[in-house]
Amino acid sequence: MSVWHTYKELKKYGILGMNRRNADYIMLYNPRHKYPLVDDKLSTKSLAQSANIAVPELYYVVSMERQISELDKVLAQHKDFVVKPAHGSGGEGIIVVIGRRNNRYQRANGTFIYQDELNHHISNILSGMYSLGGHSDQAIIEYRVEFDPLFEAVSFQGVPDIRVIVFVGYPVMAMVRLPTRLSQGKANLHQGAVGAGINLQTGKTMHGVSHNQVIDNHPDTGNFIADVQIPGWDHLLELSARCYELTGLGYLGVDLVLDKEKGPLMLELNARPGLSIQIANRAGLLPRLQFVEKHRDQKLSPQERVKFIREHLPAFPSIE
Repeated sequence: MSVWHTYKELKKYGILGMNRRNADYIMLYNPRHKYPLVDDKLSTKSLAQSANIAVPELYYVVSMERQISELDKVLAQHKDFVVKPAHGSGGEGIIVVIGRRNNRYQRANGTFIYQDELNHHISNILSGMYSLGGHSDQAIIEYRVEFDPLFEAVSFQGVPDIRVIVFVGYPVMAMVRLPTRLSQGKANLHQGAVGAGINLQTGKTMHGVSHNQVIDNHPDTGNFIADVQIPGWDHLLELSARCYELTGLGYLGVDLVLDKEKGPLMLELNARPGLSIQIANRAGLLPRLQFVEKHRDQKLSPQERVKFIREHLPAFPSIE
């Protein structure tokens, strides 16, 4: 297939490319001065809490090297937790601790680390090893999400999360990212997790995609990926839509999880959400974005925007 033929096919299905995403949507709809609201996970957490949006509970923040010596005492009251860089991206630098054994911390991937290894990792976070731009950072220690058993059959070890693309307050596309053995239990597509599109109207999963290849079954569990009904789908979409008013960012990725005890929690917000969600949905983002641009009503509430998009979003062509 020629490059020109490939280009025409992508255009036919409305696939949004990186250059157009950056120029027509991120630069146009995302004011630069608002980026710190989502690039700093502590700021995002505080912002969400002020709007009564549930987030994982914050246990401790390590901002200086001298605080590391206090960690064993701080963590003694928590049998499990998550460590992450405040300015990290792509899931880098995250350690998930699920328990303890013989003075060692057990990670979600089954391995064990000692306190001095955890301390060294947090020191690396502070140095900026995992942060955007390599700048000095802070380490966040927070509640470990226990995922809803809904996804147990199509997930390996880690916590699946739901990514919703929100454009000027309208949810336009969604997928669930399912951890695998290859991704070491992380819900990160670049590290080998499976992405499964979600039908905006029904809240049901569709087929999956792994390394840009369409798949029907989870590579580790062998179970069928499609037709998993996500509970409270209306609420999840409304929560995502509210993040527009929360941040003032017009082109936004909202990451949510379903905790088996606490229900929906917002994990992160992203001002530069990736484009692989189109592969997971086998559909292009561009027609949906253009549809919203033509028909948006700035006076609608988040609930009304969700209702509008589910009722009026045309049946755009899927990729064959």
